[in-house]
Amino acid sequence: MPLSPGTRLGPNQVTGESGVAKVHQDRDTELDRVVAPGQAASRTAPGSRMWSRHLARAVVISTGVIGVAWGALWAAERAAPKPRVTLETSAQRQAIFRREDVRPTLTAPSADAREFFFTRAIYSGGGRYWSRWGTDFPKADRQFLTILERLVDIDAYERENAVRLDDPSIRKFPFLYALEVGSMYMTEPEVKGLRDYLLAGGFLMIDDFWGTWEWENFEAEIRRVLPEYQIVEVPLDHPIFNTVYHIEEIVQVPAINNAQGGRTWEADGVEPHVRGIFDEDGRLMVIINWNTDIGDAWEWAESPYYPLRYSTFAIEITVNIIVYAMSH
Repeated sequence: MPLSPGTRLGPNQVTGESGVAKVHQDRDTELDRVVAPGQAASRTAPGSRMWSRHLARAVVISTGVIGVAWGALWAAERAAPKPRVTLETSAQRQAIFRREDVRPTLTAPSADAREFFFTRAIYSGGGRYWSRWGTDFPKADRQFLTILERLVDIDAYERENAVRLDDPSIRKFPFLYALEVGSMYMTEPEVKGLRDYLLAGGFLMIDDFWGTWEWENFEAEIRRVLPEYQIVEVPLDHPIFNTVYHIEEIVQVPAINNAQGGRTWEADGVEPHVRGIFDEDGRLMVIINWNTDIGDAWEWAESPYYPLRYSTFAIEITVNIIVYAMSH
């Protein structure tokens, strides 16, 4: 007989809309946190520990790794017992890093339980001949996932995962990434879908929009979604800047075309900001990276023409954001 969503099969499994998903129990709060398709992630109770016990064990990282040359980072995985994509052969390098060899797919991922999906938001609006939601897609997504696999011991889906904001399945994925939101114009179903997602415990990372005009447009759009919540600066002593790496300053990350020219900003976006929207319990629902282009740093991390300082910061802060999102 088919099992309805939410049926518990045992101490480590629960059924959902897409099958059976792993459940990791936080012994300190006795909350079950689902971090895979089939069930929305549980919200951490006020006063509970910042880290779930599972993620505290799962993050296996050397703080010195990311500061060394990228070649050493990839070479360190050559002896790994399971097959991994590396930069050691020309064919593998093309398959991951060459834009023309990376073909995107919008096919839904397998219903098999995975701990993490890098999920990109598909929204309305954008340029006349293209949609801004797809900027850097899918190379940036895949390349970041390749790096994440080497830095954090997490069972991540290795391909891109783009989902419309008005798609009910979006609630299967606790982490959502949206960029180029300065030209976002959401439909009413998209507004409702994003609101329901965030209030159910989802987390949204915003990136790659610049200057006053784009800020004003995005602010108007996000206020349609969460009109009762304020947008505030996220202070550097917030836990999101210390979950794995200790972030001491907000570095402005330029697009690759600006990275070599000295000027790191676009439009009038001279100063980078990290802003956020918190719910009534103090949970960070939305993190807003304004006047910066973190995604370009993932996309061009392997390029000798892209400065290591920017790619290092972009990867460090994104790892922090993901670990925070998956443990709160």
